[in-house]
Amino acid sequence: MDAPSTYRYEQLADLITGMIGNGTLAQGTRVPSVRALSKQHGVSISTALQTYRTLEDRGVLVARPQSGFYVAAVQRGMLGLPSTSPRSAKASAVSISGAVAALLQHSSNRAFMPFGCAVPDGDLLASKRLDLMLSRAARRHGTQHNVYGPPQGELILRGEIAKRAMRVGHMLSPDDIVITSGCTEALTLALSAVAKPGDTIAVEAPTYMGLLHTLEVLGLKALELPVDPVHGIDIEAVAQLLDTERVAACALSSCFNNPLGSMMAEADKRALLAVLARHDVPLIEDDVYGDLYFGRERPKPFIALDGGANTIYCSSFSKSLAPGYRVGWVAAGARTRRVVERKLAFSLCGAVLPQVALAEFLASGAYDAHLRSVRRLFQDNLAQMARAIAASFPTETKMSRPAGGFVLWLELPGGFDLRGLFDAAIDQGICFAPGDVFSASRRFRNCLRLSAGHGWNDRIEDGIRRLGRLACELM
Repeated sequence: MDAPSTYRYEQLADLITGMIGNGTLAQGTRVPSVRALSKQHGVSISTALQTYRTLEDRGVLVARPQSGFYVAAVQRGMLGLPSTSPRSAKASAVSISGAVAALLQHSSNRAFMPFGCAVPDGDLLASKRLDLMLSRAARRHGTQHNVYGPPQGELILRGEIAKRAMRVGHMLSPDDIVITSGCTEALTLALSAVAKPGDTIAVEAPTYMGLLHTLEVLGLKALELPVDPVHGIDIEAVAQLLDTERVAACALSSCFNNPLGSMMAEADKRALLAVLARHDVPLIEDDVYGDLYFGRERPKPFIALDGGANTIYCSSFSKSLAPGYRVGWVAAGARTRRVVERKLAFSLCGAVLPQVALAEFLASGAYDAHLRSVRRLFQDNLAQMARAIAASFPTETKMSRPAGGFVLWLELPGGFDLRGLFDAAIDQGICFAPGDVFSASRRFRNCLRLSAGHGWNDRIEDGIRRLGRLACELM
């Protein structure tokens, strides 16, 4: 299958990036208008606009209202992209629970620099209005809400989630949704509905450590798929894998891989769904970062695309609004009954009061205004952190360029003593996530993930620069 770079807008984006790299387009230069680009290259207006928006998302261009697009300031020492991960030769058992527990113990310590856990700061989220709605619901109907709720969750919240799904073309009924304790329980219910102990699940490499921990607890094996740091899953590798290996499901991020921040183009998502359909392999997608996009439009999840019928969709409000409320959901289609049965066995039901408050918050329209604000904050945080990394880490460091979310993935030279860096950083009150907890086979021992979920300030910048100096010393 052709690589994503064969799409016309990607070709134009690469062409313009090359012109900037060789000096043809200097920093601060205004690039041709969308209409002019369309005429010059014989493409549609929408393709020309998509080209510029792609370059804007990558930080290559900046848009100025009523003026057009300009070449962004080029940072000295801009770091290269991380390597594409290799494909696993075979499935492997997962054994990371000890490492994850140790990391969470450090990352939950408020005395440490908060780079370890991908949880946004409550002050940054500014969810006071949501908290007021919860308080008001407790005052008015506290007794009514102090009960066991229905296993699928409160109907009012399921209805609001279904309305939001319509915005990306995903037609859902409230009866299709099961409210969960965050996305972690959603993934657990989804995996247990399609697989049994000993089965193999195809996952991204690197992938979310919580998914790997869940696989371990459920007795499932992981088969790691190669991931490009920008474009995501290698579809050809998936096709070759499924021709030779039997997997019970494929579990992927919907939009922005944690920890890489990579995102598959919509055409590639459709191609992957076609490959999975040929082999009758269900897809479990984790869309917790979908609302935290930096582009013009929210990326569509797999389940909203043609061929997405065999998809189980998992998400939550933990990354975008209310990590402490622990409210997520799963839409399992034909497997909804199996998911509800497991929900009853695992946790019976969710807390009613947070669901009622969230439903009111969504219905008020406040969530969309909140998202516009928090997306800008996260994008700015990542830009500030990237600048500090480029200025202080070894020049050989490679760094991801996420198009959404709030985490950065760093790759240091092979053989680098990452665990030595972790121990030295902890001694200085700095916590980060070592790369090996994002792999079932404990790869990425020279990589690390940094969270930018806290407001940028002098203390945070000093922590990044001190971490960079430690890395330079260990080189």
